[in-house]
Amino acid sequence: MPTLNKTRTAILGARRSVTADRGLARLRAAITAFFFLDGFVFAGWVARIPAIKDQTSASEGALGLALLGVSAGGTATMMATGRLCRRFGNHPTTVAAGVLFAGSVALPPLTHSALALGLVLLVFGTGFGALNVAMNSAAVDLIAALRRPVMPGFHAAFSLGGMAGAGLGGLIADHLSPTRHLSLLAVFGLLLAAAAGRTLISLPVPAPRDAARPAPAPRDAAGPAAESENGAAPEPSPGAERPGRARWLVGVFGLIALCTAYGEGAMADWAALHLHQDLDASAGLAAAGYSVFALMMAVGRLSGTTLLERLGQTRTLIAGGATAAAGMLLGSLAPTVWLALLGFAVTGLGLANLFPVAIARAGALTGPGGVAAASTLGYGGMLLGPPTIGFLADWYSLPIALTTVAALAAVAAVVAYGTRNAVRPAEN
Repeated sequence: MPTLNKTRTAILGARRSVTADRGLARLRAAITAFFFLDGFVFAGWVARIPAIKDQTSASEGALGLALLGVSAGGTATMMATGRLCRRFGNHPTTVAAGVLFAGSVALPPLTHSALALGLVLLVFGTGFGALNVAMNSAAVDLIAALRRPVMPGFHAAFSLGGMAGAGLGGLIADHLSPTRHLSLLAVFGLLLAAAAGRTLISLPVPAPRDAARPAPAPRDAAGPAAESENGAAPEPSPGAERPGRARWLVGVFGLIALCTAYGEGAMADWAALHLHQDLDASAGLAAAGYSVFALMMAVGRLSGTTLLERLGQTRTLIAGGATAAAGMLLGSLAPTVWLALLGFAVTGLGLANLFPVAIARAGALTGPGGVAAASTLGYGGMLLGPPTIGFLADWYSLPIALTTVAALAAVAAVVAYGTRNAVRPAEN
């Protein structure tokens, strides 16, 4: 009889484990859908910026001011969304933000002045900022339950969504007006948010597993450090870092994330306009600029595990920053469309893993607080990059303004190299 009871207990435990694993798999799929939605809707909007610029008769400077609406709405919301997540939960907040973000993409083509465009972009930016904070918070909960750092996979979904949204925008830019295109995009986004949101709300926040994961043997700090399968550094033991030093290093990794996200934001809002305005590309071909960039970011993130295992985190940051700097110099200064597209592709490949690696290293130092701080700096760079490019384009030219992406990518590489010894305790 005792043996029979033990067998029954084992069977029940196995069933509970399978049920829990299925729930986590469904939760992961739902969160992934929101990351895809974020990239898809945002890319669909940026693919139509040239047409909306013509519709509003805005100069580069006026357009930059209007795009500041996304920055202002997003930044203000990011500061408040954390409190909303604590009060209402990460899952409901993610769904509400996704609905707001998807629905508001239909508003920009209804405007006919830079001022009106800036006002509706405040709403759009509010949805963008809230969704990014909420879905990343939901992802952090899932990572704690899985005991696997799967964040790069979520960001790959964002990149794939950006590629799909920009590619679709390029295909239909010459056939549909911005109003029809973005209205259809809003309908699709709302349907996806409803489908994924139903799953997300029906599942509870997963509890973190208690079992500690053994840390692999360390290697040298500049080479392949002690990493998980996606290149994230393991959490250090409590007290391994002095608080002041740890906060300083989190700020360093946040700076790397900012430099990376600045390039993403600039490419999203200005790549198509550069190809169309400076290189006389058609509307469809111009929209392909961000699509190529997003495709190579997705490829880089999906292959990031192999890269991190071979090069290590520090070398990945240095190589990525240098590659992105070279690619963006080509993309911004090339005399032909095809060379510019090649430069954008190289830029996407170089930037692909900088943000996930920087966030992982910040989290290894101070846990979720480090992830939050570095992410805020990073998304700030994505939001502030486009208006900065607009002002510089007004003062100089758009190609010259885009070279700042190359400059900041180089800064990220230099910072990673300069702090290679300072981060040794965290990596080892």
